[in-house]
Amino acid sequence: MQQARPATGAIDFLAKFTSSEQFEKTFKEGMALVEETANYLDGDGRLDSKLLDRTGAIAYATESMRLTTRLMQMASWLLLQRAIAANELSPSDMNREKHRINLAEIGKGNTLKGAELLPTGLNDLVERSLRLLDRIRKLDAMLTPSADNDAPSPVLTQINMLQRALNAS
Repeated sequence: MQQARPATGAIDFLAKFTSSEQFEKTFKEGMALVEETANYLDGDGRLDSKLLDRTGAIAYATESMRLTTRLMQMASWLLLQRAIAANELSPSDMNREKHRINLAEIGKGNTLKGAELLPTGLNDLVERSLRLLDRIRKLDAMLTPSADNDAPSPVLTQINMLQRALNAS
C-alpha cells in the first residue's frame, strides 16, 4: 500500500535515511546483536548460568529477559522503519505498528541483587544493546514528528508580520 509522501519540494527524510549507509550499518548491527545474543543464551550463557548461586541465577534470568525484550523492540523498530520507507504499510498500519513499539521503557532498569555475579558475556551483550538503544532512540526522535514541529516557525511568524506591515503602508 502506498504511504503519503511529503508535498512537492519537501525532502522525505525517512526515505533518505533508511537508504543511507548509517541506517544499513545500524540495521545490520541490531540484527547481528539479536543473533549473537540468541547464540550466547542457548550456548555459553546456559553454561555460565549453571555456575551461579540462587541470587546470581535470578539476576541472570531477569537480565537476560530484559536483554531479549530490549533487542526485540529495537529489531521491531528497525524492521518497521525499513517497511515504511519501502511503502509496504498503509498510513493506518504504520501508526498501529508504531504504537506497539516502546523504546522508552526498555532501558537498563534497576540494579539487580546479584548483578555483580553476572557473567562477562551477558554483561557485554547488555552494554552493547544499551549503546545501540541510545542510538536508535536518537534516530527515532529525528524521524518522529513532535508537537513542536507542528507549531508555526517563530521566524516565519515574524516574516509574515513584517510583510503584512509593509503591505498595509
